[in-house]
Amino acid sequence: MEDIEAIALLQDPVRRRLYEFVAARGREVGRNEAAEVVGVARTLAAFHLDKLVGAGLLEVGSRRLTGRSGPGAGRPAKVYRLSAVERGVSVPARDYRTAAGLLAEAAESGGLDREVWEVARRRGRALRGPAGTWSGLDEVQGVLAERGYGPVRDEDGAVVRMRNCPFGAVAEEFPPLVCGMNLALLEGLVEGSGVRVRLDPRPGWCCVVAEDSKNNED
Repeated sequence: MEDIEAIALLQDPVRRRLYEFVAARGREVGRNEAAEVVGVARTLAAFHLDKLVGAGLLEVGSRRLTGRSGPGAGRPAKVYRLSAVERGVSVPARDYRTAAGLLAEAAESGGLDREVWEVARRRGRALRGPAGTWSGLDEVQGVLAERGYGPVRDEDGAVVRMRNCPFGAVAEEFPPLVCGMNLALLEGLVEGSGVRVRLDPRPGWCCVVAEDSKNNED
């Protein structure tokens, strides 16, 4: 019921826009920034942001947004970031996570890693659809967003990192198998697009990143 109640909060259009904005930023967001982007008063934004925190959809912290410290730097302000807690709703409840874990355990125990990766690569190619492929990092980033990876550019814009791993729960338990599967899936997805994907695991991020293949030519 907690997941259902949390997701139900997003039916409010202002609350949903605020949640989507914070989720898309990939960093902490202050109340003023969120209110300005969404186009509502700061007090209304604060109300809805705190509701999202209470539901576990966002996490809250505090820091000085001026970047200064010491006397005259001002009081720390509330900042918001996407919660690391996964939410999923189905009625009646279904336990796909346990099924995925059992299949991953069987594959790992049977030494079927490469077979799983090859199936994932074929599935990635199939996901390209009738258009056949996408061209360039911008277009691939859009596709990754549609598939729930939460892609964001790094500071210099050359690498796309992904805030969300769709297989996160199983990847934590079977990282070599599932991260390899994820890499193979995305290799098939971007094949022929001029984009390269590679493993670059970092805490709190998907293990795979995408970049323009031209940036890696010798």
